[in-house]
Amino acid sequence: MCGINGILHFDKKPIDKNQLVKMRDALEHRGPDDAGIFVDNNLGLGHRRLSIIDTSAAGHQPFVSDSGRYIIVFNGEIYNYKSFYTELESKGFKIKTGSDTEVLLKLYEIHGMEMLPRLEGMFAFAIWDTLEKKLVLCRDRMGVKPLYYSLFNDTLFFASEQKAIFSAGVPLRLSDDGIDEYFFNRFVAGENTLFTKITKVLPGHYITFDKEGKQKSTQWWNLKNEIQNYSKIIDPKKWFEETFFESVSQRMVSDVPVGVLLSGGLDSCSVLSSLYHQDYKNIDTFNIGFSQSEHNESFLAKDITAKFGYNFNSIELEKDTLYNNLLEASYNQDEPLMHLNEPHLLAISKVAKNKVKVLLSGEGADELMGGYVRYKALQSLTLLKSISYISKLQIFSKNPRYNKLARYSKIENPDDLIIFNGSNIYPNDINEFYFNKIKPSNEYRYSILKEAKELYPNNLQRQALYFDQHTYLCSLLDRNDRCTMGSSIECREPFLNSKLIAGLGTLEDKWFFTGKKGKFILKDTMQNKLPSEIVNFKKVGLSTPWGNYLTKEPLFCEELESFQKSTIFDLPFLENIKAEKLVEQIKKEDSKILPYFMPIFMFHIWHKTYFSKFI
Repeated sequence: MCGINGILHFDKKPIDKNQLVKMRDALEHRGPDDAGIFVDNNLGLGHRRLSIIDTSAAGHQPFVSDSGRYIIVFNGEIYNYKSFYTELESKGFKIKTGSDTEVLLKLYEIHGMEMLPRLEGMFAFAIWDTLEKKLVLCRDRMGVKPLYYSLFNDTLFFASEQKAIFSAGVPLRLSDDGIDEYFFNRFVAGENTLFTKITKVLPGHYITFDKEGKQKSTQWWNLKNEIQNYSKIIDPKKWFEETFFESVSQRMVSDVPVGVLLSGGLDSCSVLSSLYHQDYKNIDTFNIGFSQSEHNESFLAKDITAKFGYNFNSIELEKDTLYNNLLEASYNQDEPLMHLNEPHLLAISKVAKNKVKVLLSGEGADELMGGYVRYKALQSLTLLKSISYISKLQIFSKNPRYNKLARYSKIENPDDLIIFNGSNIYPNDINEFYFNKIKPSNEYRYSILKEAKELYPNNLQRQALYFDQHTYLCSLLDRNDRCTMGSSIECREPFLNSKLIAGLGTLEDKWFFTGKKGKFILKDTMQNKLPSEIVNFKKVGLSTPWGNYLTKEPLFCEELESFQKSTIFDLPFLENIKAEKLVEQIKKEDSKILPYFMPIFMFHIWHKTYFSKFI
C-alpha cells in the first residue's frame, strides 16, 4: 500500500526533481517506510512505500523491469500474485523478490493490459514504456485505490491524492458543477471532482498517454457484462460461503500483522467469524464506541471478539480529540467530509497502527446485498405516492426518519428516485432551502442508471443496488482509504472479491430483500456462525451523534461562531443562506435541520482546513 505520483511534460522539457519530490512527499502518510523517484528526461515517477508484502529493500519502487524497458509505480495489493509464479518461470523469468509488484510488471511484459482480468486485488498503478515513450494509468475494478490526474500547461500530473497535484503547482479552483453535485448528491461521482482540472481515473479503466499527449481511455472491466456472463449459481448459500471465505483468506496475504475493523454489526462480524472458522490466530479487533446507546454497537464487538478468543481494542472519541481528528480528516480527504464518521475512522486507525499495518473491513456488503433501509422505499411506487399524500397532513414531521421518507416520497420521476436514493435531502428540499437551484446534469450517474435499467428492467431496488455500487460505494471506499492511509494503515474489503460482486448480481431478489433488514443471503449463511444477538441486532453502523457534538462540546460551540462568518457564504450556491439562523436552529437542537446543516458545516471546516493551503 503506497502513494504514487508522476509528471509527464508533452513539450519535452526536463523534469524538475524538486517538483517531483514535493509531490511525492505530500503523500508521505501513505508510505512512511521508503521513498523513491525515477526520471527519464520529460517523465518523472515518484513513490512512497508502506511495506506490506516483502518488506525488504527488494520491494523498493519505482520498480524497473529486467530489460530496463518498463518502470512501474504501484499502489495496492495483488492477492493472487503467487499463483503466477509457475507461468512466469515457464516463460524464462526469474522471481527475484517476494513482491507482488515484480509479478505485476512481469505479467505486463508478457500480456500487456490483457493481464488485468486475471488479477484479484485492489490497485492503482502507472507503467512507463521507455522505448515507446508511453504512459499507462490504471485503476482496479471497484476503485478501492484512488488515482487522480490533471492536464495543465501541456503537462500531465497524476497522484494518489489531489493534494499532491496541487503541491506541484496546479491551481486549486472549485468547479461550479462539482459544488452543485456535492450539495444535491453528497459527493461528486464518476471521473469528475470538486475541482476544475482534476479528474479521476474511473474504476475498471485505464488511460494511455502517448508521447504526443494523445490519450485513450479503455474500460477493462464492466460489471453489467460480468453479471450477464456469470455462470448460473446452483446453490447460492454454498457458493456464497465458499467464495466469501476464500476472499477473506486471500486478504490475509501479508508479511505484517492484519487486524479487523469491527463495528459489531453483521458485516464486519461476518469477516471476523470467517477468520475464526478458518482457524486464524492472534487477531486484533478495533472498535469505536459511543456513550449514546442508540449509536453504540461496541458491546457486541467486544463480546464476539472474546467469544472467538481474539484481542479487543476500543476507544471513544470526544471533546478536543474529536475536533482535532475532524480537522485532520478534512485535510486527508481532499474534499469536504460527507459520511460524517471520518474523524472516528481516522482515530481508530491511529490506535490500530500500534499493533497492525493492515485492517479488514466489512465495507461493500450493504451495496452488494441490499442492506440499507432506503432500498425498501423502492418496493412499491404506489405506496410511495400514498405516503406523499399522507405527508401533507404533517403527521410525519416530528420523527426524523419518517420525515425523510415523506420528503423522499414527493419525488415523482422514477429515475430520480434512484439518483437521489442515497441523498439526505432531495430536489424539492434544495429548492426550498437554497432557493431554486437547478439540478446538476449528473451525466455519469445517468449513464450508470441506464446500465442498471437494462440489466434489471422494472426493478427499482436492484437498479438502486447497481447504481450504488458505482457511486455511493466509491465514496465509502475513498473514505476508508483516506482515513486509514492517513494513519499509514492499509484497508482491505473482503466483500469486494470480483466473483462475489458479479455472482451476487445474478441472484434472485429473495436473496437480498427477504426479511426486515436486507442482506438475506449473508444473514442466512452466517446465522449458525454468529451469535444470534448479532444476526438479529438492529442495524446501527458507524452513525455519529453530531447534534450532541455541536451543542455540547466547547470547541464545536466556538466553531459555530466561526461558521457564521465563513467566506463560503460568498459562493453562488450558498449566497441565500442565513448562517445565523442555521446556528440558532442547531442551538435549539432542531434535529430536522441537521441534514441541511451538516454539508454546509463540513464544507466550512474543509475550506478552513484545506483550501487555504494551496491558494
